[in-house]
Amino acid sequence: MKKLALLVLLTLNLIGSEIVWQDSFASAQAKAKKESKPMLVIITTEQCRWCRKLESTTLSDDEVIAKINSRFVPVHVTRDKSVYPKNLTAKMVPMSYFLDANGKEIHSIPGYWPVEDYQSILDDALRKAKK
Repeated sequence: MKKLALLVLLTLNLIGSEIVWQDSFASAQAKAKKESKPMLVIITTEQCRWCRKLESTTLSDDEVIAKINSRFVPVHVTRDKSVYPKNLTAKMVPMSYFLDANGKEIHSIPGYWPVEDYQSILDDALRKAKK
């Protein structure tokens, strides 16, 4: 029964969905603790063309969206404008951080990545989160 419910949920996520971003780092961390999921923190800037490319291609892919929504608690922050921990330094953007519910870094990866590569990055972060 649980498998059927998960299949239905994933199928619904594949039909024209979007990533369900949390409003703030604090709300994402609270949700991650409640749901025992790792966080995905994406740091961008307003003028970054690679950030826009990541958003318009990779983060708009239905399979990436489904995986992020079902396996992570995502939050999108803007460098120098949003409130998030100072240890998440993004010298280059976009920057993807994967954190445990306590805010400890599991994995991080800078830059734009095409869909297939980002899927692999998500899988790596999930494997590291289970350790």
